[in-house]
Amino acid sequence: MKLMSFLLVFYGGGLGAMCRYLLSILSNKLPNGFPMPTFLANVISCLILGFFMSYFLQEEQSANQKLLWMTGFCGGFSTFSTFSAENFQLLQEGSVGVAFLYILASLLVCIFCIFLGWKLGSLV
Repeated sequence: MKLMSFLLVFYGGGLGAMCRYLLSILSNKLPNGFPMPTFLANVISCLILGFFMSYFLQEEQSANQKLLWMTGFCGGFSTFSTFSAENFQLLQEGSVGVAFLYILASLLVCIFCIFLGWKLGSLV
């Protein structure tokens, strides 16, 4: 693979990770333990990813743009591993209802955000 491809993913991933960290500073867990920062990061990332999926199909964009924004930024901004760890922790704490709500809300809202982003991307 080309070095440039790795650098684009690295740069985009770094930007995404910094944005996720900023979001975690600006938002807090809800009083019931619902992990809002990770939920928001995944929801926003799905909206952005859906947008780029649609937009890049319509526009002549280079593979470099896709690597930077879709693979790099969205990959660095969203976080399945943290989502999984937080659910594991909720289950260990006996917060089964919150864990179930988090899993269900994440799946439904994130899939809807991919769809919404796709629709927005098709309008641009």
